Amino acid sequence: MSDIKVVGLGALNMDYIYRVESLPGDGESADIPEYRETEMELVGAFPGGSAANTIYGLAKLGVKTGFIGTVGGDDADGKEMLEDFKKVGVDTGQIRVKPEAKTGFTKCLIDKLSFRSIHVSPEANNLLTIDDLDAGYVNKAEILHISSFVDNRQFEMLLELIPELNPAVKISFSPGTLYATRGLKTLAPILERTHVLFLNGDEIRQMTGQDIHKGAEICLKHGCHIVAVTLGKGTRLKNVIASGYIRDTDNEYIVEPSGKKEVPAPDTTGAGDAFAAGFLYGFFQGSDLKECGHLGNIVAQFSIQKIGARDGLPTLDELSKRYKI
Repeated sequence: MSDIKVVGLGALNMDYIYRVESLPGDGESADIPEYRETEMELVGAFPGGSAANTIYGLAKLGVKTGFIGTVGGDDADGKEMLEDFKKVGVDTGQIRVKPEAKTGFTKCLIDKLSFRSIHVSPEANNLLTIDDLDAGYVNKAEILHISSFVDNRQFEMLLELIPELNPAVKISFSPGTLYATRGLKTLAPILERTHVLFLNGDEIRQMTGQDIHKGAEICLKHGCHIVAVTLGKGTRLKNVIASGYIRDTDNEYIVEPSGKKEVPAPDTTGAGDAFAAGFLYGFFQGSDLKECGHLGNIVAQFSIQKIGARDGLPTLDELSKRYKI
């Protein structure tokens, strides 16, 4: 499919979402703690993975997309992951099936205050290698959208892939907590090729050791063209409550919350991935950065109104009714 605009590369995980009484705070970890069955209420299982969610969101908005990743062999979760992509038109031809493994999964714990704790079990994701990647396929796209893996071998794989990319292919990068905590020095080979860097407020501090403004400046100096920071329910920046902050080499933009009164979100899983989908959609439409941020914010607001990372993502018609395309 030579008309693909965005190729995603990242983990494919089935998100098992549980309600619990309380958590110490938000976070992502490769360790799965022990919980008694009586302490957890299973809400459901939902296809996920950071880059995968963004690709799904773009496809639902009508952008031609494909994905590179791995699922387990002959398990229900892997089949559901593939079918979920296919129903919105994502090209799954580059997703490899690993018969010796099962599909990756997460335990997403959500408490009554909407704090989340995400515990990752990578499984088949740990088996993705450079031999599974078709650089020619990626080089036909306009953007390669990357997110993190748990195992270091896949990080090394990304470092091997980047020199093979056509200079015309732009990278958008959502490092998440798993990669943000590696720090600037380790991520430098990716950052210097990154066109759009997507982070939340905690992640930019983890990566740079600085606040949002200084952290964005540092990321730009490392080669990023655009830094987009999501701020959840809002953070005060320059005497304005901001839901997002966007910076390029010349300008900075504050994304303010929608004027529409917000209702409590049943689940914020994948909100940052949804923001990236809306932002990149605006990017393809030629919108300026502030409008890209506004689109990202609207798509994220859609996403958090339903359980799971994808069910709330809007179609283009739904987005058009909220925002004049």
